[in-house]
Amino acid sequence: MARSKDLDTVAPDDLIISEEKIDEKVVVKKNITPKKEAAKNESNIGDKIYNVLGHTKHSLSSILVKPDVFTFEERAEKESIYLVARPHWFTNVSWVLTTLLLVVAPGLLKFVPIITEIPVKFQFLGILAWYLVSFAFAFEKFLSWYFDVFIITDERVIDIDFNNLLDKKFSEAKISMIQDITSRVSGVSQTMFNYGTVFIQTAAEVPEITLEKVANPEKIIKVLQILREEEERETLEGRVK
Repeated sequence: MARSKDLDTVAPDDLIISEEKIDEKVVVKKNITPKKEAAKNESNIGDKIYNVLGHTKHSLSSILVKPDVFTFEERAEKESIYLVARPHWFTNVSWVLTTLLLVVAPGLLKFVPIITEIPVKFQFLGILAWYLVSFAFAFEKFLSWYFDVFIITDERVIDIDFNNLLDKKFSEAKISMIQDITSRVSGVSQTMFNYGTVFIQTAAEVPEITLEKVANPEKIIKVLQILREEEERETLEGRVK
């Protein structure tokens, strides 16, 4: 046993420190807080989704991956948006062509003999009303395409059907409630431009969520599968929110 050199200065309760030096390795263990762990998991999921779909190049794209500027009224405070999908851009071709025909139509009125007999003032008012109706038609079609979206967050899938300014339908289901996912691509245009319909069977109040005419339906299914696997992992590890 090691003894102190000066026993007179040592109290009975004092610790006697040995002069022998023992090399010890200090192991520092870093504690990962739940918040940091959740942020790490979210980053990993985001990277996986980027690998499947790539990065968003434009705010008007048919698919937005982790958009910074997009949100919706029913979004929870800490809910993260992974994907926003709109109908494929090719679905706009029909109403765009119709709008172009409506725009050029007044220029063809000069070939109609009856129109030339109408006073110029009334012709101007009629043409102005025609263009206003044409603009309203095109604007409503654009809004219907822009706000008719399918949203995938870290907790649920959301389908917002925006038919017009007075008709909006909201459907949702938790990721954990998804039972089966299938897709269908039919027709020449859908095959050429790779868009179709995704059917999501759920155990929620809404038994099926249908995503019509979305781009890259197979890749959307892969994203949903990634989130389902992550949800199952969270359940096993007790990290369910």
